[in-house]
Amino acid sequence: MTQISWTIQNFRYLLKTCISHRNLLTGKSLHTLYIKSIVPSSTYLSNHFILLYSKCGLLTTSHHAFHHTRHPNTFSFNAIIAAYAKESLPSIAHHLFDQIPHPDIVSYNTLISAYADCGQTRPALGLFKTMRQLCLEMDGFTLSGVITACLNDVFLIRQVHCFVVFGGFDAYASVNNALLSCYSKEGFLEEAKRVFNEMEEGKDEVTWNSMIVAHGQHKEGAKALALFQEMVKRGFDVDMFTLASVLTAFTSLKDLLGGLQFHAMLIKTGFHQNAHVASGLIDLYSKCGGGMLDCRKVFEEVSGPDLVLWNTMISGYSLNEELSEEALDCFREMQRCGKTGSCTGYAQHGIGTESLILFEHMLEQNISPTSITFISVLSACAHTGKVEEGQKYFNIMKERFGIEPEVEHYSCMIDLLGRAGKLHDAEKLIKSMPVNPGSIGWAALLGASKIHGNMEMASKAAHKLLQLEPSNAVPYVMLANMYASSGKWEEAAMVRKLMRDRGVRKKPGCSWIEINKRIHVFVAEDISHPMIKEIYKYLEEMGRKIKLAGYVSDLRCSLVKDDEIDAGEKEIKLRHHSEKLAVAFGLLSTKNGEPILVIKNLRICGDCHNAIKFISAVSGREITIRDTHRFHCFKEGQCSCGDYW
Repeated sequence: MTQISWTIQNFRYLLKTCISHRNLLTGKSLHTLYIKSIVPSSTYLSNHFILLYSKCGLLTTSHHAFHHTRHPNTFSFNAIIAAYAKESLPSIAHHLFDQIPHPDIVSYNTLISAYADCGQTRPALGLFKTMRQLCLEMDGFTLSGVITACLNDVFLIRQVHCFVVFGGFDAYASVNNALLSCYSKEGFLEEAKRVFNEMEEGKDEVTWNSMIVAHGQHKEGAKALALFQEMVKRGFDVDMFTLASVLTAFTSLKDLLGGLQFHAMLIKTGFHQNAHVASGLIDLYSKCGGGMLDCRKVFEEVSGPDLVLWNTMISGYSLNEELSEEALDCFREMQRCGKTGSCTGYAQHGIGTESLILFEHMLEQNISPTSITFISVLSACAHTGKVEEGQKYFNIMKERFGIEPEVEHYSCMIDLLGRAGKLHDAEKLIKSMPVNPGSIGWAALLGASKIHGNMEMASKAAHKLLQLEPSNAVPYVMLANMYASSGKWEEAAMVRKLMRDRGVRKKPGCSWIEINKRIHVFVAEDISHPMIKEIYKYLEEMGRKIKLAGYVSDLRCSLVKDDEIDAGEKEIKLRHHSEKLAVAFGLLSTKNGEPILVIKNLRICGDCHNAIKFISAVSGREITIRDTHRFHCFKEGQCSCGDYW
């Protein structure tokens, strides 16, 4: 190698090729030749070695190359500033910026973007102000960074938007893309649409992707898909970000059938093996009330899953313990597609346990978890009663990975301890938290106290919660119901009076089911439904059957004084709870063997949970109830939650 006659031109070409292809091995060989003076010393070459190491993620090596540059120029500083910006270290980048004799527009743009990416608005705007005072020329990258820095403050975004229009910077696609994205993230979809429509010929792939994502995030999946079709029609290149955006649209539409068809297209093109696209597929399937087998298959087809994909998969398992509202309609689509019975596997295998196994496998692959990963893992522990494992994972967050627990992590731990009956330990944790527990921590303790019937702890947690959120009906209702179920009617009446005096209204409980594309809504003791007589008769007959099978009604759930009605009347009231009415209608209106899905806007009551277990066994049907906490998949007399909810 030392005998080869190297020229600077050849060396430059090879080095640029290494940078563009992130070829670190060859790049290091070239650097060795450079250090051995195979080619003359050159600031130009030194600068590109800084770039090479920066783009390959070797910050220390990049800084070392910068330090040994004999005559660093502005480009040298810009390269190393970009390296620190990439690693989210804007303060060090700013220190280097201050050493530049004559910073140029690239210097300012890079540092502004560094602060913007870290959500530090004030220093970014300070640099922008300095640029204006020095009358430095700005470009689209300058304004894009400033707009991104203003995220979470729509007033500032609008101010910068005015500056953009008056300054003629709205000709830059990057500026409009930043405006579009920020308006969308702030919830101002109409403003985002206006920016998009006014761009005319200036739209690029990023513009179309941003708008597709915006519509998907705002539950306008149909418009997102229409935009995708228009994008393809106009000849724009479709990449993994476009495809992931389309998957987001299918998820927001709850269109599993369309998602399945799109997945088939992805398999044909090979994009399904991309980690970014796979994350979108897993998100789609995991929010369908089942389908974790599909998620696992998608995950295993990716040869090199990244951190985001691991997080998505682990979160997917946790979501099936406490799924989002978006999953409801997706599950209906699963039934239409013939993907029935998918929830039964969760009862047999335990989704929370699978989540923890996957997490351990992730650690074995030397992939460092993030704060979000631990939220999913701790939630899985809470919903499966794994106290020791939860405590272990909570401890290694900081000890092993240097992640400071946040309110969400503490809330999971409070929930974990509370569900396991360790209410005093949960209370101690709240009081010892280095961060303000807020309403989340006390709400978790209140829910756990209700589960275990601890009136003293529930009262304490409820009063704390009422201080923080006096207009929230949940603590009033939970406390009043607990007093009532314990026979403390005077206390229950006092809580309800306090609720009325403060003008707090309880959300009326209801359940609904979709049959033949029509939603049927039921409330307790409903008399309005056209088939209510048939429903009541069916429940009366079913009541006799499940009693023979061993069902005993839990009269505590009636919440009515003993001196007002007798036990027989209480049983009738319990029989006519909204979820039982919806289940009965669903069983009457569907074919034998067909699963049904009922949605309830409150937590399922204990008696209904027990009764529907028996109904699933007697009827031989799979019944899924989605309440505000999770999916309950009943089959053959068992529930997927294992009676731990």
